[in-house]
Amino acid sequence: MTADHDIALRNAWNQFCDSLKEAGDIAFRETAASNPVDRAAGIRLLSRNIALALAFEMENNDPLHPEIMHYFDPMRKQGGDNTDALYVGAPINGTDTYRVTGNRGTARYFSVTVVERGDTPWGGAVPSVLFGDDLEVDEGGNFELWVSPDPHPGNWIKTTPSTFRLTFRQFFADWEGEKPMEARIDRLTGDGTPPQLTPETLVDGLASASHWLRWSATYWADMIDKWKVQPNRFLSYRQLDDNKIDATPGGEPLISYWKLPKDEALIIRVRPPKAQYWAVEFGNYWWETMDYRYRLSNTNCHYAVLEDDGELIVVVSHQDPGVPNWLDPSGHSEGYVTFRWMIAEDYPVPQCQQVKVSELFDHLPHGIKRINAEERREQLAGRRRGIVQRFKW
Repeated sequence: MTADHDIALRNAWNQFCDSLKEAGDIAFRETAASNPVDRAAGIRLLSRNIALALAFEMENNDPLHPEIMHYFDPMRKQGGDNTDALYVGAPINGTDTYRVTGNRGTARYFSVTVVERGDTPWGGAVPSVLFGDDLEVDEGGNFELWVSPDPHPGNWIKTTPSTFRLTFRQFFADWEGEKPMEARIDRLTGDGTPPQLTPETLVDGLASASHWLRWSATYWADMIDKWKVQPNRFLSYRQLDDNKIDATPGGEPLISYWKLPKDEALIIRVRPPKAQYWAVEFGNYWWETMDYRYRLSNTNCHYAVLEDDGELIVVVSHQDPGVPNWLDPSGHSEGYVTFRWMIAEDYPVPQCQQVKVSELFDHLPHGIKRINAEERREQLAGRRRGIVQRFKW
């Protein structure tokens, strides 16, 4: 006779696999970009994020025994993952006391957020924020941070009854010169080892993971469709969507949808403000950044080449136009471009102009700054070096 737990486990695994199979339909939704690269990226989005779903919903979902884990990296992306970023976090609750200890690193922008449960895959409201400039560190950059509902001396961030996650954001301007945080989290109220694995926890975890995967992929595709109907126009989340989500504190991203035939180019112009950090990121329909290890898929306050009058001119085109601030579509036909002005004096809105590639330089300033092939190779080589440092591969 087959044991009841064998039946339950077999059914759970089959249902998990069936749910993954059904999720493939997302890649072929009517509004999705349809060229071969974009279609393949839709399926890859799902495969990339199976591990993230399992981590969130089964392997690292215990607020009594949390671990700090990477959310995204060059091979696992979603939700506009930001080419300059390292996102890490841990499951927590709103009743226990936690201590995070480690070294803050030197990322240009740094923030810690407490996230409440909400009606999005990434939670809801952010009741508490701590910026890098507010974090007390010693001469070596080491810190101790208390996370709890009750105040603590020194670095403290307040939790609420609805709290379910702690997130650290690090945005790197100088990829080769800035170092990431190294830290651990410990729950100080309570003790004991994690509970023993049971068939019930496995059954529940697989069901939750497959649900989260489909939910998150659909959520972001639904979101980007709101920008798609107004291409080449930069709008913020607040202007198009009132969902509460764990948004980056200190500056609301400005996002525009692009759709570019092979024989056209998109010119984006703006004068960046004074800011602690600013950046331009670039991605596909599935809200994934391009392969920033090997392609030019962003620029920022450290790397961007400004014109003599302070203007930033970015060109999106399928072929290298020979200007320093080039965004490479990497075979995709459409997607998003985001400007982030973080802790800035003002928040200018970039302007777009779509032109024929053959007429590109007729629409650019005379004497616009250029880049040669050797400089481009070094530009790309520096990205690879920076990525190795950030992700410690």
